[in-house]
Amino acid sequence: MTQTPALSTPPPRLAADHPARRMLEWIGEPAWLIDGHALHLCAANAAACTLLGLDEATLARLPVEQLIPTPEDTAFWLGVRAGDDGPLHSETVLGDAAGARRHVSRRIHRLGATPDLPACWLVQLQDRSTERAVQDEQQRTLAELQATLESTADGILVTDGQGAIRSFNHRFALIWGLPSELLSRRQDAAVHEHLRLAVEEPELYARRLQTIGQAALMGSTDQITLRSGRVLERVSQPLLVQGRPCGRVWAFRDRTELVRATHRIEQLASSDPLTGLPNRHGLGQALALALQRARTQHQPLAVLVLDLDHFQHVNDGLGASVGDQLLQETAERLRGCVRHQDLVARLGGDQFALLLREADQSAAETTARRVLQAVGQPHCVEDLPFTLTASIGVALYPVDAGEGDVLLAQAEAAMRRAKLSGRECYRLHQPEDGAGDRRHQMRMDHAMRQGLAQQRFRLHYQPQVDLVSGRIVGAEALLRWRDPELGEVSPAQFIPVAEASGFIIALGDWVLRQAVWQAAQWQQRGLQMPVSVNVSALQFQQAEFVQRVADTLAEHGLAGELLELELTESLLQDGDETLGRLAQLSAMGVRLAIDDFGTGYSSLSYLKRMPLRRLKIDRSFVRALPQDESDAAIVRAIVQLARTMELTVIAEGVENEVQRRFLQDIGCDEFQGFLCAPALDVPSFEQRLVNPPEATGPAPRPRLTLVRPGGPA
Repeated sequence: MTQTPALSTPPPRLAADHPARRMLEWIGEPAWLIDGHALHLCAANAAACTLLGLDEATLARLPVEQLIPTPEDTAFWLGVRAGDDGPLHSETVLGDAAGARRHVSRRIHRLGATPDLPACWLVQLQDRSTERAVQDEQQRTLAELQATLESTADGILVTDGQGAIRSFNHRFALIWGLPSELLSRRQDAAVHEHLRLAVEEPELYARRLQTIGQAALMGSTDQITLRSGRVLERVSQPLLVQGRPCGRVWAFRDRTELVRATHRIEQLASSDPLTGLPNRHGLGQALALALQRARTQHQPLAVLVLDLDHFQHVNDGLGASVGDQLLQETAERLRGCVRHQDLVARLGGDQFALLLREADQSAAETTARRVLQAVGQPHCVEDLPFTLTASIGVALYPVDAGEGDVLLAQAEAAMRRAKLSGRECYRLHQPEDGAGDRRHQMRMDHAMRQGLAQQRFRLHYQPQVDLVSGRIVGAEALLRWRDPELGEVSPAQFIPVAEASGFIIALGDWVLRQAVWQAAQWQQRGLQMPVSVNVSALQFQQAEFVQRVADTLAEHGLAGELLELELTESLLQDGDETLGRLAQLSAMGVRLAIDDFGTGYSSLSYLKRMPLRRLKIDRSFVRALPQDESDAAIVRAIVQLARTMELTVIAEGVENEVQRRFLQDIGCDEFQGFLCAPALDVPSFEQRLVNPPEATGPAPRPRLTLVRPGGPA
């Protein structure tokens, strides 16, 4: 406190045993008495001396105005001297003896004279510094919370237990298009009615709100479509105080662009841009639905696969543009050969397929003859007349098979037999044709099992390259097999056989162990090189798969961040069990990726819930980039989808600089393919790290001791 000259003559004070002193001590808080006539301190308790930092004798020498030296106190005592005896009760700031500022509440009121005590003024102080600090902290916390709410991309709404609006951010008002005058009036009923009328299905919206409100302790996540066309993800969590619900917090995220990108990918992935027909993927979806209905209603159906004969001669002789024109015309002729309930699809190149619902063998043969006649009608281009012919294969349900992919394969095999029979004809699937294939599969399955036991499998590693820096940032482990009798067998041949027989589980476990061992060897030599491993759906679905991954990482001492598991899109349909396993893997640090993205059917509702890090664009979309407009549009959409979901996207099968530059321009993150390197054995891969090709751009060169690892036993 500020010091002023003390009084020259110490004023009288109350005796040590005076009852007023006991009263002051009983008060407990800092307090003192001021003589009502002389206006000097006549008694102070110990709390007052501690607060002011002076003993009572020193305080008594100070003018009354200096005990609490504020303008308000000075004015008060001047008023007392002028005859004003009104009380004073207000907040002020007091400096203590240590120089610290204290927030205090001060009360001054007059006490009437008693036989033991003349008229005097009682001054009481209450230290509110702690309370004020708590209030200041609450205000800071509230300001930080408000700033956080305003900075988020989500619209936030907080309601109490009765649905009354407690708070919201501006993003909430913007997403829902709330008028400013409606918000300024804070009319909760009007706001809720605006929200209800803004959605496409108001009644369903109201029922859903009621359901959420009844589950007071549970959170919820769903999707809302507004009349404006916006699609919102709505997340609701209960607001709990001491474990009891007192309201809800609602978060609304605009998912419009994500949904549009997903729909665009599905549309592009299911249709052929040249002819407008469904593509192979679209045919697969339609065939699955048709078979489901055929089983229910006990009806037959047929699949026809058609391939134009010698069509390459047209492209070579007349040019690709004329070839495209003829494919479009062929598509129109095929449409004219089927009924409205049937489907025509383009499988790729000059190959088409027909799905005939409610069609037995007789109907299928009739349609095949009609198609041969329609395709064989003359064409004329640049005054050059010529004729196209076709070869057709036919497979029937339920006579030949009960699954869509098997029917399609059988029809393709029958079409190839038609080609061998001289073309311009059709052939029905013959069951005995598959006997040789089955014997071959049995032989290969046996050879694979022997090969694994005799260590004839090996892993090669294909570099994965950052498109911006050119650095090699990862390696995909790819399985290779050389058999003494079969020679070098392509994975495209033995992997389907392994999946069909179930041997893929043992084979996949070997790949996982070998890849983790190799990554651990690199890690021990100072090279942090993430390794990607393909996981089949059958392998992933094993009950002990997650534990097997954990045990393998622990056995070799590899950090989970250096292992990436590439999964197929089919797993996105398996629901909560898949999500649980993925969450366990992610908790270990294991990276998760979707392989060959775009070739299957991805459910957005599951995709956004999965702890994924990367999407991998299938090589079939990269092969014709950037000339093929359909493939270019699909790749752009996948990159946009990945960017929206904050995922890394990598393209496989990049073979030339034009493809690489296109991918870099549209924002793709990484690539792999022959432009950098094929799958390499370990010494070659390590050499590529030391001497990266110029095509991949500049890259740091880690120092390695190039020792060929022997691999785990």
